[in-house]
Amino acid sequence: MTLRFLFWIFLLIIAYTYLAYTILLLFLTGIRRLVVRFPAYSEDYEPEVTLFVPAYNEIDCVEQKIRNSFQLDYPPDKIHFLWVTDGSDDGSPELLKQYKNVEVLHQKTRLGKINAMNRGIKYVRTPIVIFSDANTDLNKESIREIVRLFSDKRVGCVAGEKRIYSDDKEEAVSAGEGIYWLYESFIKRIESSIGSALGAVGELFAIRTHLYREVEEDTILDDFIISMRIAQDGNMIKYAPNAFASERASLSISEELKRKIRIATGGFQALMRIPELLNIFRYGLLSFQFFSHKVLRWALVPLAFIMVFITNLLIISLQTNPKDFYIIAFIIQIVFYAAAILGAVLKEHKTRLKLLFIPYYLIVMNYSIILGMIRFFTRKQTAIWEKARRG
Repeated sequence: MTLRFLFWIFLLIIAYTYLAYTILLLFLTGIRRLVVRFPAYSEDYEPEVTLFVPAYNEIDCVEQKIRNSFQLDYPPDKIHFLWVTDGSDDGSPELLKQYKNVEVLHQKTRLGKINAMNRGIKYVRTPIVIFSDANTDLNKESIREIVRLFSDKRVGCVAGEKRIYSDDKEEAVSAGEGIYWLYESFIKRIESSIGSALGAVGELFAIRTHLYREVEEDTILDDFIISMRIAQDGNMIKYAPNAFASERASLSISEELKRKIRIATGGFQALMRIPELLNIFRYGLLSFQFFSHKVLRWALVPLAFIMVFITNLLIISLQTNPKDFYIIAFIIQIVFYAAAILGAVLKEHKTRLKLLFIPYYLIVMNYSIILGMIRFFTRKQTAIWEKARRG
C-alpha cells in the first residue's frame, strides 16, 4: 500500500507540473474571459525608452546587435542605447564608442552582470528601460509590442519571448531547447492572460525604471528576481509573445548543461530569496503560479522522476499479481528512458525528427536541476556568468 501511495504521489507531481497546471490555466482563462473585460492597450503610446545591454567580451556580437538595434521600429528620438561593458578587454568598448548615439559605460573591473545592471540603471533617464543580451536579435516590432502593454498603468514589467533559431534538421540540443521554449512561452502567455506571467528572461524584458530595486550582488537569476519583486509590489508582469529575442542554441549538450546548472542554482537561490511569495493569503494567484510553475519544477519534479521509476519497479517485483496498469506504466517508462538514451547516442546527428529529442532534453534538464541544487547548497556558484558557447 505504501509503495502504491508513493508511486501515485510522485506520478501526480509530474503530471500536474507538466500537464494539469497548463490545463487548469486554460480553464481559468476561459472563466476570466466570461467575467472580466480585457484591457484595451493604446497603440499610440510612445514614451521614451532605453535599450540597456550589459555585455562582457561580446565583440563578435557588437556590430550585429547595433545593426539590429538601429533597425527597430520606434521613433529614433525616443529610443536611447546604453551598453555597460565592465571588465571587457576584447576591444568591444572601443568599438561601441565609435557609434555616436550609443552611450557606453565601462570600468576595468569585472564584477558580474547584476553589478553592471545596478550601476547602469542610475544612468537611465527614460520612464521605461528594456534589457536585452548582446547575442540576441530583436524582431523589428519588439519595442512597440512591449511599450503598448505599458499603456496600462497596472503593468510594471513586460516579458518578451525567447526563441531559438532552428533548421529543418537539428541536433538534440537545438531541437530540445527549441521545443522546451515553445512550451514555456505557451504557459507564460496563459499566465499573463489571467494576471501576471511568472518572471521574465534576460534576453528581452522591460520595466518601469522607477520600479527597479537594486539587486543583491550575488544574485544569479537577475531577470527573475527583478521581475518577481516588481510583481510582489503589486504590479503586473505581462507577456508580449510578438516581441521576441532570437538566439542560437547552445553549441553542444555539455554547453547547454552548464547553462542549465547555473539556472537551476539560481532557481534554488530565488526560492530562498523570495519565500514570502508562497504566502497564498497575501499574493493569491501569483503565489499559486509560483508554486505550480517554479517550486514544483525546481524542488520536486527531479526527485519525482526517480521515485516513480523505483516504486514502480518495486511494485511489479514484490507483488505476486501486480495490476496491468503498473506493468504498462513501467513499460512506458522503459520506452521513455530508451528514447532518452537514443537521443544521447544521436545527439551530434541532425534529424527532422525533433520529437525524438524531447525525452533526452527533459532528462538533461532535470539532471541539471539536481546538480544545481548540489551546487547551491555547497555554495560553488558565483554570480559572474560564464556564458555557454552557442551555435
